Amino acid sequence: MAIELKIPEIGESITEVEIGGWLKRKGDLIEKDEPLVTLESEKATVELPAPASGSLGEILKNKGQVAKVGEVIAYLEANGKDSAAPKEARSKEPQPKSEPKEKSAATEQRIMPAAQRLMAEQGLQPENVTGTGPGGRVLKEDVLQRIGKDKSAPAPQNVEKSAMARTPSVTGDGAREEEVIPMTRLRQTVAERLVQAQHSAALLTTFNEIDMSAIASLRKEYGESFLQKYGVKLGFMSFFVKACVDGLKQFPALNAEVRGTNIVYRNYYDIGVAIGGGKGLVVPVLRGAERMSFAEIERTIGDFGRRAKENKLTVEELRGGTFTISNGGVYGSLLSTPIVNPPQSGILGMHGIQDRPVARDGNVVIRPMMYVALTYDHRIVDGREAVTFLKRVKESVEAPARMLMEI
Repeated sequence: MAIELKIPEIGESITEVEIGGWLKRKGDLIEKDEPLVTLESEKATVELPAPASGSLGEILKNKGQVAKVGEVIAYLEANGKDSAAPKEARSKEPQPKSEPKEKSAATEQRIMPAAQRLMAEQGLQPENVTGTGPGGRVLKEDVLQRIGKDKSAPAPQNVEKSAMARTPSVTGDGAREEEVIPMTRLRQTVAERLVQAQHSAALLTTFNEIDMSAIASLRKEYGESFLQKYGVKLGFMSFFVKACVDGLKQFPALNAEVRGTNIVYRNYYDIGVAIGGGKGLVVPVLRGAERMSFAEIERTIGDFGRRAKENKLTVEELRGGTFTISNGGVYGSLLSTPIVNPPQSGILGMHGIQDRPVARDGNVVIRPMMYVALTYDHRIVDGREAVTFLKRVKESVEAPARMLMEI
């Protein structure tokens, strides 16, 4: 009996998704909870698991096509046989015969998962790729080599115009070619939100600089023991998260939002941390950051970073946030003006650390310095509050004991 594979409810306000790519082909044997297809929403990329063991039947939605929540995108045959859609959804054309179980199992055994995923995306068949791995297994490198040799690999069957629109197109000739690639849904949403922030809020940025000597000294003194005890390195982000929470408690307008004609103040601190992911910039949220230890913050941010590169962050992890921290310094930025993530009212921009000459007690000394920037919504945050908040963050980072003593 065919089981309908439907688009689940992914998150609040999300009504449709884009098919990112099938991880299995029609007729492949599948275990329960094994990922079948990636779904791209406006907030994240998620994998849809198999609801039962069996084999993948007819695929109704291909890569690049849009599907609504609750819509059927494929059928799964629970008894392990290849299936098509029910009679009312079947094509009048004769269906190809299913491959025997033994052949599918052998195919699964000799193709590595990464290679299988890439082959499905490129529409390559197993017989078209020569395996160089142990026992003739097909590796990802084998598929990449095949793609490089044959740029005209056949596309998956039944690909409609909306799916083909996702394929890059090349215009021009010779050395003046242009490649046109449609935006992903995540990139479209990022663009819309940034423009929205510019048009709907009164944004202003204030700057300061921080002497990172104290943190550098702490990391040098306690870094090794911190790593041995908690299994994670002591980085800079945990200090800035703690410093921002301390500052937000002092200046609650930066932890608030405009909602209609009201100002909503929060008594919790969910700090978003901007991370470059495989599909673009994402901002996973540290829930209840005020209750997290340094180790918990570092461990969670590290986990976010790893899963962002694999596009495995959940929608829940990207939802909400009361304040954001963005670290452009990891990419070499010296100074920038970050844009507020609506409906938040503030964002802190960290930048690269450079040894610079500064005056201390009448003497010129070399210190590791970082420029920081605070962009805020001037509708509810006054300039005095913003400047004093940033000064508070500076003081907390330069003298971390202040955060422990709460002075």
